[in-house]
Amino acid sequence: MKKFLLLGLMVFTIISYSQKKKNGTIYIEHPAIDAVEAMNKAFIGGDADKVASYLADDFKFWNGTSSNKDAKAGTKEGAMKNVGWWSENIDYLSMERSPNAYPDAIEYKDSDNKDVVWVQTWDQIKGIHNKTGVKIDMPVHRLYVINKDNKIRTIIDYSNHTVWQELRQSFSDRENGVIYNHHDYINKVRRMMGALENGDMETFYSFFDEKATFRNIHMPVGETKTLAEDKEGMQKMMEQFEFTSIDVQGYPDYLNYGLGNAKVVQSWWKLRMIRKSDKKELILPLFLIHDFNDEGKIIRDNAYYSQSLMQK
Repeated sequence: MKKFLLLGLMVFTIISYSQKKKNGTIYIEHPAIDAVEAMNKAFIGGDADKVASYLADDFKFWNGTSSNKDAKAGTKEGAMKNVGWWSENIDYLSMERSPNAYPDAIEYKDSDNKDVVWVQTWDQIKGIHNKTGVKIDMPVHRLYVINKDNKIRTIIDYSNHTVWQELRQSFSDRENGVIYNHHDYINKVRRMMGALENGDMETFYSFFDEKATFRNIHMPVGETKTLAEDKEGMQKMMEQFEFTSIDVQGYPDYLNYGLGNAKVVQSWWKLRMIRKSDKKELILPLFLIHDFNDEGKIIRDNAYYSQSLMQK
């Protein structure tokens, strides 16, 4: 049995080695990399003529994420116009290597690539569109084909193009739902706060879904409390403070969003309290955001207030 196992391992090792075949060399430093980075520097600087000086006359630009089989490649002339568009429309433009990334230059051995060098890069492009304020902050992976004259013949771009959809949509007004100043969800929030003022915690929590989450501005990003945890925290607060009045400020808004059909009540309050330890009267401004589900229960509670006001 041992002999069979040993023979099997030897055969597997031979097969593994026989499957490896070198097809070129990868360089961390290369004139082709220098050409690519110099071209990108000229692009960021808005120098179209200098960008063109690094491009071959038969230059082609391809969107590597497109599934359009009839797509046509961008040209050298188009690349020069593109430099002008970015320069005129994008403020604070920058392009830097992605963290821990660096470009590679690859010289392949096969005959199809004997006269070219491939360069692959991983970068981060950032900027702000100067008319819409849309922020560009996206990773970009590119493949460059450099000819024997050290000119860029091809760029294949892999990046997230959803930012351009947001930019295009930002040029026209678009309604995103309806705002109400009177609605049953607003009534529920007011009844809930009325229950809190009167210490009726059973009624207060009856407006929440059993899987509701709670957070406030003082919690770490991404952290939430469960219904049980919030009840425990509220009980501790009730032991330390007595509410004398909870008054709405202005009027609550119910926002029924078009995108995602989100149901949100925003409300502003002034909590008048007495700290039991020293009988000091306190006033705490409070901003609340409540998300409702289709059954009319609150599924998310977000509270914004100054904790320091409760400690004075």
